[in-house]
Amino acid sequence: MNYGVVKKVLGSILIIESILMLPSLIMSLYYGENDTFGFSLTIILTLIVGFFLFMRELDNSKLGAKDGLIIVTFGWIVASIFGALPLYISSDISYIDALFETISGFTTTGASILSEVESLPKGILFWRSLTHWIGGMGILVFTVALLPVLGVGGFQIFKAESPGPVAGKIAPRIKDTAKILYITYFTITVLEVIMLKIGGMNLYDSFIHTFGTVGTGGFSNKNLSIGFYESTYIHIVIGVFMILSGVSFSLYYFIYKGKYSEFYKNEELRVYLGIIFFSVLAIGLNLYFTDYADTFTSFKDSFFQVSSLITTTGYSTADFDLWPEFSKGILVFLMLMGGSAGSTAGGIKVIRILVSIKVVKREIGKIFHPRAVLSIKSSNQIISDATINSITAFTALYFIIFIIGTLLVSLEGVSLISASTSVIATLSNIGPGLDFVGPTQNFGAYSDITKLLLSFFMLLGRLELFTIIALLAPKNWRIEI
Repeated sequence: MNYGVVKKVLGSILIIESILMLPSLIMSLYYGENDTFGFSLTIILTLIVGFFLFMRELDNSKLGAKDGLIIVTFGWIVASIFGALPLYISSDISYIDALFETISGFTTTGASILSEVESLPKGILFWRSLTHWIGGMGILVFTVALLPVLGVGGFQIFKAESPGPVAGKIAPRIKDTAKILYITYFTITVLEVIMLKIGGMNLYDSFIHTFGTVGTGGFSNKNLSIGFYESTYIHIVIGVFMILSGVSFSLYYFIYKGKYSEFYKNEELRVYLGIIFFSVLAIGLNLYFTDYADTFTSFKDSFFQVSSLITTTGYSTADFDLWPEFSKGILVFLMLMGGSAGSTAGGIKVIRILVSIKVVKREIGKIFHPRAVLSIKSSNQIISDATINSITAFTALYFIIFIIGTLLVSLEGVSLISASTSVIATLSNIGPGLDFVGPTQNFGAYSDITKLLLSFFMLLGRLELFTIIALLAPKNWRIEI
């Protein structure tokens, strides 16, 4: 393993993180609240450690698969460890709680231990939501764009970091791909801030909720989340941008290049939008005929919550824990599935569900035609057996972790629904679950051990399971990849 490269890249991550804390420090100074010391101390400490790791001459700049896995895994961990310090220093919560909140932010989960967020300093709230924006595209993807300056290739990091079964390059060079993704990300961010400001939301709140939307994280600076704003315009704008953020960002590049057919013919996109449409329709009708008095409110709330949960954002405008079982069942399915591969959304991903269904269909076909060679296609492209095996393994591992995690969390004495949706909410990077961890509740009542376990699930989900699992399998270290 190339320890020199690993240390240098981890050092660059900490340096970048310290720079990204500066806007929050400025917010703290502007509002004159008690979090200025916490940010100042953290920025100085993070810079010192970052430069200590970074200032090292490289004898060998080659980056292997193991190095990439270590950088990605420990990059998220060290970023969370240092990122938790401002909240810990500036509030009366424990470091475990601060770490849980920060990991939840960086992994764009949005699960919280805080019951009274409006009492926190504005600098802390800004940083808390900014971690969503940073984690959405990935601080490591940003680092990849800078790696050539260090003489280090970034494909191994990009491959381990990318959400989805295949790490696709938009441009021939990885650094150019990273830059294109961030330009797209930044453009969507600016557009939403402007749209929310037009709708009457103040600039500070517009940034807070845009970070949570585009990063599909879900942290709000309001106790009632988006339900605080009694504005249909704001609900629709955030709902639409959540859906946009759940689309593979590479598809937006096709629009930029004028390749509109590539965008509209993408099968994952069509299935993703189709599931949203039918879920909104089914839940809207269910709400209208059971709990709601008018059609418009039924479909407005249905649209928002479907958009929020399929993209694993976690914002809420209503307490969906009180909805009929049929509607909650659809929402749980959406939590499991998540958005598109290559987006900021979490979950299993639409493409994996789609391919799994096609595998089942192929196996049924082989019963009647055992000698037939039946290929599986998506968007008119044949999916390789290696990718199919990867998808099958991921899905199996996801449900193994889900079952074990549910049993472990149930030791807290909570209901099976609470335990299972706590695991789904963290493993799929959603935020809220049902019952004990519903949209009006939080994770604060869990023990420190369970919080650390759920934090581990958040990291597992954000890094697509295998990145961390591979590091925990000792036998893999005896084989050079």
